[in-house]
Amino acid sequence: MAPITERSAVDLAAAIRRRELTSAEVVEAHITQLAQLGAQINALAANRFDQAREEAGRADRIVNEAALRGTEHELPLLLGVPFTVKETVALEGMPISAGVLARRTQRAAGSASAVERVRSAGAIPLGVTNTSELTLWIESENRLYGRTNNPYDPQRTAGGSSGGEGAAVGGGGSPFGIASDIAGSIRIPALFCGVFGHKPSSGLVPNTGLWPPSAGSAGRLLGTGPLARRGEDLMPILKILAGPDGKDPNTQPMTIEDLDHVSLDGLQVTTIEQSSRVPLAQELRDARERAVGALAAAGADVRRVELPMLRGAFLPYLVTLQAAGGNAARTTAQLLAESGEDPPTWRSLLRGSGGRHTGPTRIALALEKLPSRRDSPSTERLLRRGRELVRELEAAIGDGVLLHPAHQRLAPRHGRTLGRPWLMMPAAIFNLAGVPVTEVPMGLSARGLPVGIQVAARHGADHVTIAVALELERVFGGWVPPPL
Repeated sequence: MAPITERSAVDLAAAIRRRELTSAEVVEAHITQLAQLGAQINALAANRFDQAREEAGRADRIVNEAALRGTEHELPLLLGVPFTVKETVALEGMPISAGVLARRTQRAAGSASAVERVRSAGAIPLGVTNTSELTLWIESENRLYGRTNNPYDPQRTAGGSSGGEGAAVGGGGSPFGIASDIAGSIRIPALFCGVFGHKPSSGLVPNTGLWPPSAGSAGRLLGTGPLARRGEDLMPILKILAGPDGKDPNTQPMTIEDLDHVSLDGLQVTTIEQSSRVPLAQELRDARERAVGALAAAGADVRRVELPMLRGAFLPYLVTLQAAGGNAARTTAQLLAESGEDPPTWRSLLRGSGGRHTGPTRIALALEKLPSRRDSPSTERLLRRGRELVRELEAAIGDGVLLHPAHQRLAPRHGRTLGRPWLMMPAAIFNLAGVPVTEVPMGLSARGLPVGIQVAARHGADHVTIAVALELERVFGGWVPPPL
């Protein structure tokens, strides 16, 4: 039997219902693991361990009462199982600051719809996890909570903006977590920390209760979804999260098909060549080819296409995101002003690491202070290019799946990504298209760093990406616990 901190959420829930384990044991094992991650990894922004212990005790009493009545099968699916939440996703009573110093005392008055639904399924939150300041970058660091390190090598980043979540799950401290993704913020940490991450189809899961909020139709580029150490948790959690909440106007009723509706025999599997400004690391290229080989062995049809247009995707993505926000969109400076921060000056922006804001935030503020013409002809050209890119990407996916890396490198050393926004594009192009994507762990490199591959499918085909992820986990083993 695998250790508690290596088992899936659904497996732990089943063991709790059968009274083979108590929720108290499961929760305490993960609290101990998170404590072991501690300062070295710095995954948690704030914990609620005492409340979690109390809730575990209540869950055990509910299980015992159900056993006496013979109604264990009626218990909530995730009863007694712990989980973690990205700090920018509201969890009642917990901080929701996005690492902004002026919001250090801000507490969530209620929980995000996604969190509330998981809690209604019986899961127990252990705390909130670290993120990049204002969720602006792919490294999780801010002046309020500090920097999150990779559980496989503390000298390297855990990714961002959901890096604390990736480190908590990848380090064995949480069976699964809830996070958000607008440019790879679930999938890049999942890659760097060796776990599964799923960005749902646009409109499937409500984004209600996130800060910073998405304005206007920009919410269509944003996805709230799970990270998990075991692939079998993805579909049950996604079904719990899915569906309109009456608050997010971008969410719509959608049917999630069952995994047994997916046949790998004859499935079209596509890879993209010559699509990045930065050459793909050999370890990630090898992981992609292993995935292709495994799916071909299962009967899939493989093809390779070239989409050179993806190499220039950053500006079309950025302009599309800005335009989608419309008049309701708020700049970085406005978000900070609403939080109580002083207006930025050139002196404060050039102050360096001793200032109130991290490098990515200062860069964003500096760019906003430069003159711009939002309605210029070049803006319209970039919007058209973004729409053309989406059409090419959808054509490449077709009715099958597309295998593509979430990042060009294994987890980089701290600070190596600053000022290189194109590094987000292998993940962010799928936000632009609004399609479902699952990041799949493919073991460790010779250096002991996680490798993985994204699996994308057409809009609404979340079950296809997850089915492929499960097959790759079956063949290659999935998450490998770090040697902490």
